[in-house]
Amino acid sequence: MFTLRLAVITVALCSSLALAQKPTPTSTIKAGFAYRDITPDIGMEQPGGYGKSYHRTFHDACKVRVAVFDDGKKKVAVVGLDLLAIPRSVVLAARTEIEKATGIPREAVMLCASHSHSSGPIGMVQPGEYDTASDLVKKLAYEDSSMADKGFLHYLQKQIVEGVKLADAAKVPVLLGYGYGHEDKVAFNRRLIMKNGQAWSHPGAGNPDIVDYAGPIDPQVGVIGAWDLQGNLVGTVVNFSCHATTNPGGISANWIYYLEKTIQGALNTAAPVVFMQGACGDVTQVDNLSPYQRPGPEEWALQVGGRVGAEAVKVLISVAKSGEATVDARQKTWNIKRREPAPETLAKARDLITAGKPPGDPTDYTFAKETLLLEHLIAVSPEVEHEVQVIQVGPVAFVSNPAEYFVQYGLEIKKGSPFPFTFPCELANGCAGYVPTEEAFGPHGGGYETRLTSYSNLEITAGKQFRDVGIELTKTMTPSPVPERAKVPFAGRAWSYGNVPPGVK
Repeated sequence: MFTLRLAVITVALCSSLALAQKPTPTSTIKAGFAYRDITPDIGMEQPGGYGKSYHRTFHDACKVRVAVFDDGKKKVAVVGLDLLAIPRSVVLAARTEIEKATGIPREAVMLCASHSHSSGPIGMVQPGEYDTASDLVKKLAYEDSSMADKGFLHYLQKQIVEGVKLADAAKVPVLLGYGYGHEDKVAFNRRLIMKNGQAWSHPGAGNPDIVDYAGPIDPQVGVIGAWDLQGNLVGTVVNFSCHATTNPGGISANWIYYLEKTIQGALNTAAPVVFMQGACGDVTQVDNLSPYQRPGPEEWALQVGGRVGAEAVKVLISVAKSGEATVDARQKTWNIKRREPAPETLAKARDLITAGKPPGDPTDYTFAKETLLLEHLIAVSPEVEHEVQVIQVGPVAFVSNPAEYFVQYGLEIKKGSPFPFTFPCELANGCAGYVPTEEAFGPHGGGYETRLTSYSNLEITAGKQFRDVGIELTKTMTPSPVPERAKVPFAGRAWSYGNVPPGVK
């Protein structure tokens, strides 16, 4: 009995000595995370289409998701929004208030929408946008189109500012870890090459005329984890490329809700999860080459969010961590021209609208409406200001674009960036609609994303412009080293149980 007690005491003493000898971590960087609510009311418009639709049920809350990083010299904020998109006017107004309240410079705040089709009334049409149009066009815009709610926009701006203020006030010294997971079973390119040589969007599962996918996906799950000096997770940032169109039922953050639940549940934490949507203008959860029945909306949201979240967890439990990191920010704004519809397209659109909405398939009428709305926008603003921004957090570069950006461009930004981890962030700091590759506009292109509308109308070189500026900005910055685990020297001898020949007999 005495021998057993002595052994227990000896083990406890050795453990205490080991703990005492373990150095206390130090950090020169602080981070703070916060949420604010932006859940719309039942009855508000549900965004995501070209016509009006209304929320009738509730599934889960929509949030402003904020991470603030401070290296002692500079501060930056990355903000994920459970929204279809973020209007440029809200971005500019919120940044001004954030700078006044926190000292974080305007150019160091990135606001990125998740593109949730089950979120608040953010567009397509903005309040007052068509006030100077003809009575017909005003009716088409305000009565027949999806429209942002003025009160919701004011609430959104307030909650963004409050979220950044809370995250800034919550900053603590942290250790940061960075990594990529890999998830290639839940996101698929929705444009398919057809036997006629064109590319079609969602041609239908089992369509015998499908040849192959028309473009790639990006399977990387980008992750930043932040832990306080006691080892507690204080927040996570995740970047992945997939439309948020699973729509699990009613108002919802979409599959991002299950991303959050998976990370928090697996790690037994309430630490906030900030999601920054990757380049996914042509990538959704729908696999048009699959012969199997599609899951229901709830199951689909769980599959996407759960699998992406599981990859993030794998990164979080395995990365090396460091208390040293540089934060920085760059941005560039410039004007990009809109594409103009042909005169014959305008004439046909007027005839279709004059004839009235037909029974049955509304597609032709819908795009005729969009053509007339675009005609007004071109008359008012033939060019539109857009921004590309890079925010650095250690060895990570968040590279923004304001578009539903084709994934090929996101992959090219990653390839051209000097950073070990590059997170393209679409629908950030404004909304430019779909921005396809130039190939998609060529003779073998096509598909829904290339249609000319009031939502998507930038000149066909816009995608390359966003890509080239993003890469150029990353090259003006110096990545921090990627953390590594401490290396140990050879002990001088092999394990005595293991350095023996095989025991045949």
